[in-house]
Amino acid sequence: MRTEIYVVAERFHTALGEVREFLARLGFTAPEDFSDHLYSYYEDSAVRHLFRVASGLDSAVLGESEILGQVRDAWEQARAEGAAGAVLGVLFRHAVEVGKRARSETAIGRGTTSVSQAAVAMAEKKLGSLSGARMLVLGAGDMGEGMVGALSSKGVADVLVANRTWDRAVGLADRVGGRAVHLGELAAALAEVDVVLTSTGASSVLVEVGDLAPVMEGRAGRPLLIVDVAVPRDVDPGVAALPGVTLLDMDDLKVFAEQGLEGRRREIAKVDEIIDAESERFLASATARELAPLIVALRERAESVRTGELERFRSKLDGLSEEQREAVEAVTRGIIQKLLHDPTVVVKESAGSAKGDRLAEALRALFDL
Repeated sequence: MRTEIYVVAERFHTALGEVREFLARLGFTAPEDFSDHLYSYYEDSAVRHLFRVASGLDSAVLGESEILGQVRDAWEQARAEGAAGAVLGVLFRHAVEVGKRARSETAIGRGTTSVSQAAVAMAEKKLGSLSGARMLVLGAGDMGEGMVGALSSKGVADVLVANRTWDRAVGLADRVGGRAVHLGELAAALAEVDVVLTSTGASSVLVEVGDLAPVMEGRAGRPLLIVDVAVPRDVDPGVAALPGVTLLDMDDLKVFAEQGLEGRRREIAKVDEIIDAESERFLASATARELAPLIVALRERAESVRTGELERFRSKLDGLSEEQREAVEAVTRGIIQKLLHDPTVVVKESAGSAKGDRLAEALRALFDL
């Protein structure tokens, strides 16, 4: 299972260390035990990586559609928890737009493009047909819903749904005229079905060899196909050694998905072009948002100097007529505007580049902004 954490921070290495410590506390392990399994991106690379994820280019099944919903769900949950903030809010909104654009403007999402669809298709290929088969879907989350949806057109005889949360199992089973079963009734369900599709979020194995062995003995030689696409596994790999059991897992799914990838692979370059363009657009707009307060501060500083000088010479200006005072105001404002015009234009035009960063930093230092 892959977990990605997106962070807005001032210091990259400090933030990376804090994330490692957080994961260590969460997993009750030392950071050095898993550091080799981490990858990190920052600034432009982090933006591009998220856009690739949302577009389905960084998934087990190239172009899969489920990942875009997961990106959207993560963003919505972060917003609900008050953890998204302005920067991540804009970034994730843009990522969802990029994912939609990739799927609407290219064929990256054509065909079997989700893990759940691929799992059902793999089971169908293994058996030749799912027509008349009795199915058990273990897990009623997003993946389970996708599997049930993919089964709706396969002519299956019955669909059983088992899930830790009973209401979700009932709701999903009702959608296809199936039956919900309690996890405590799993052995009985395994005894009557032909295919098991499992994809729960459980942290430990749900089907042990010792659980399935007596079930297979009572099936009178009827074979059982198990497709386990949960990460970590729902089914003990040892069940593959039981007579009559065929166990397929994520490794098998990746091999199966490879066979239908050639057409979608030709779309990768097109999706990369979209990602490049959208990354540039996001970074330019982000830089513009960062520059806006700087430019405002620069103009405020200049206006403060102008009004301060006029106030300092107020006694000498008191003898001027109203028309003359207005002329002085207009002249001094015009001088400020003309002095700031070219620097402002250059900084804006350089936004998003190394030169723009240097110029912005120079303005901050020179004018103490």
